[in-house]
Amino acid sequence: MSDKSNSKPEYKPVTVEKAIPNTYDLGNLATFDPNPMDNTQLTNKNEQEKEQYITSITRDNVQLLINQLLSLPVKTTTDNVDSTSTGQSSSITLLRLPDSLTILPREKSLPKEKPLTKWQEFAKRKGIKAKEKSGKLVYNEETGEWVPKWGYKGKNKDLDQQWLVEVDEKVKNTEDELIDPRTLKRAERKKLIKKNELQHKRNLKNAANGISK
Repeated sequence: MSDKSNSKPEYKPVTVEKAIPNTYDLGNLATFDPNPMDNTQLTNKNEQEKEQYITSITRDNVQLLINQLLSLPVKTTTDNVDSTSTGQSSSITLLRLPDSLTILPREKSLPKEKPLTKWQEFAKRKGIKAKEKSGKLVYNEETGEWVPKWGYKGKNKDLDQQWLVEVDEKVKNTEDELIDPRTLKRAERKKLIKKNELQHKRNLKNAANGISK
């Protein structure tokens, strides 16, 4: 009498024969089976038999897809990745997928065009052409390096680094004459940033309300 508890489970073969070969789009992890399905099985009133038939075809197609994937170039990471859950380390094996062949539809709709700002609408009416954008970097002759025009370590902040600063003619004999010009420049930049942010909010509000002035 054989002991069924010690018998090994039966595995399906890894080789699958099809009357018409499948086509593959490995970039999208997809396979396409052109073989016609058995209509009698699909219309079988026995739901269990019908489900088994569909599962069998699905299993064969997945096996064919895996066989194709395993034929792709394989890359194994040299560094081990620590697993916090198991406390063990394991390397990662990666498959290099080719470019996808099937053009899939967009997940989301096309982005809407941004509404014109008041200045853009004015320039459009007057036929004013937009200025060509210049580069973001300028050459600093003192340091011999290319630096940003604005922002962090920007050229516009050169004044902050000067040990000697000339007082602007505009503030002479005014209450601002004794104020450090570097402090004034920083305050002007902050004021300009707030002004631009406020104008941006107004533009968005006007665009949302359909107001054009």
